[in-house]
Amino acid sequence: MRSQSILAVVGLFALTACGSDEGMSGDASRGEGAATIASLQTAVEASSPAIRAEDLAPRIELLAHDDMEGRAPSTPGGQRASQWLADEMARIGLEPMTPDGYFQSVPLIEATLDPAASGLAFTGPTGEAALSYPDQTVFWTKQMEPELSFEASEVVFVGYGAVAPEYGWDDYAGIDMTGKTVVMLVNDPGYATQDPELFNGRAMTYYGRWTYKFEEAGRQGVAAALVVHETEPASYGWGTVESSWSGPQYDLDRGEGGDPRAMLEGWITLEMAVALFEAAGLDFEAMKTAAATPGFTPVPLEGTTATGSLATSIDRRESRNVGGVVRGSERPDEYVLYTAHWDHLGMDPDPEAEDRVFNGAVDNATGTAGILEIAEAIAARGVAPARSVLFLAVTAEESGLLGSEYFAVNPTVPLADIVAGLNIDAILPSGPTRDLVVVGYGASELEDALAAVAEPRGKRLTPDPSPEAGYFYRSDHISLAKRGVPMLYADAGADLVEGGVEAGAAFEDDYRATRYHAVGDEYDPSWNLEGMVEVLDILLELGEGIADSDTWPNWYEGNEFRALRDAMRAGG
Repeated sequence: MRSQSILAVVGLFALTACGSDEGMSGDASRGEGAATIASLQTAVEASSPAIRAEDLAPRIELLAHDDMEGRAPSTPGGQRASQWLADEMARIGLEPMTPDGYFQSVPLIEATLDPAASGLAFTGPTGEAALSYPDQTVFWTKQMEPELSFEASEVVFVGYGAVAPEYGWDDYAGIDMTGKTVVMLVNDPGYATQDPELFNGRAMTYYGRWTYKFEEAGRQGVAAALVVHETEPASYGWGTVESSWSGPQYDLDRGEGGDPRAMLEGWITLEMAVALFEAAGLDFEAMKTAAATPGFTPVPLEGTTATGSLATSIDRRESRNVGGVVRGSERPDEYVLYTAHWDHLGMDPDPEAEDRVFNGAVDNATGTAGILEIAEAIAARGVAPARSVLFLAVTAEESGLLGSEYFAVNPTVPLADIVAGLNIDAILPSGPTRDLVVVGYGASELEDALAAVAEPRGKRLTPDPSPEAGYFYRSDHISLAKRGVPMLYADAGADLVEGGVEAGAAFEDDYRATRYHAVGDEYDPSWNLEGMVEVLDILLELGEGIADSDTWPNWYEGNEFRALRDAMRAGG
């Protein structure tokens, strides 16, 4: 079996051996890369059921190898990565997720803007300004038409672009937005004011997410929707905007009758926004202050219009979620779910780039390798757990959580039968910590169960130190959470055993600044994976405990998802 598996992996990568290695990182040719993959597979197959650093390392390195070409959905590299995952699930003894196999097909539309044939410009009291792509703007379309354009679209500042009845807030109040161009701020009014009584204070709500802002703008009937980028409230720099939203963009193939979207969606730099407001006789900072005040209403940029054109190649593609099951011995129709996304950003479209591969080693080869490690441990138990355990590696997270959204809308098991879910996304290899971070802390009874496992191991639970970044809304668990399924997103903390909080914060800050969504997110043999092992061991024990119990964890009373879960469990 082992020699056959190695030959299969070599064959899987042999198709790339004759390709050019132009622009790839490192010195190895594609043929040498296939040999490296085979060597890594040998190490993977020597792994033990216990979660160990020496088992994690080859899995992470293999998924983040240049020959995976950044694991973009529906690309050859993405196909190789998802096939390898299915093969691994079969090898370690998981049953297929569905009667048809380990794959759930996810229909996608790939849209690639041609910047040379596209443009965005503003005409105002001081003349016309064409924005430079991608230095001053990055934009795209979700309308899935090859040629789109609009002219003389009135520009309106809509504050944070939120319609939030529960907060008594409507940034679109009193104006018909049809055909207009909206400019809006990133994050929430609560973050801007640090007022704990405004929205959710410093912690981002879903209204602060760019995904929501574009969705709401589409519902308002606008022609174009632009978010002003600012590094602190966005929690990432302009370089992340460039790498994340240029090149091929994916969306689910929603068919006819999908939600309305603006013709053009995108970002503009802070400097461009300041200049745009100034040309219209407005002070950007004053407008930003006003936008965080209850009762704010839209402000037209008098005498300012926008013109846009988009030339987009549209391809219908297919990617796939990958899933396997350890079948429960007593209640096989009840499930504990582990999730991680296997995809990343693919290749830099610039053929002249020195390093073209967005390897995604931390994001999220770590989490994908992690659920395989946990799966191997549970599959190797002498006695199967009472409940089934479903391991789901989803696609297209980087494109807007599309794979998990597709699974949530088209679940392979009823959502009401999922007892709880544990999501793993981008564990930093910073070494052992004294704490675990719970993203979205204070949400569900899963935190009590996590504390019961972590505290005897000398680890305390800490809230997400950057709730303003909205990480709770930026990973795959939210696709299920917003439909009621109790989900937990826990990660290694920042209080390092060696160096404390200062060293942990420095490690994370360096990753965010230099490697997050950049070509520098590569596997490094010098990584200290022991902290990752500790996190995975805790999540293994937590999941096993739930799988062997008859408890049904729920959201805490007062949580926004509690009523959804109660109705789901009641059959409503």
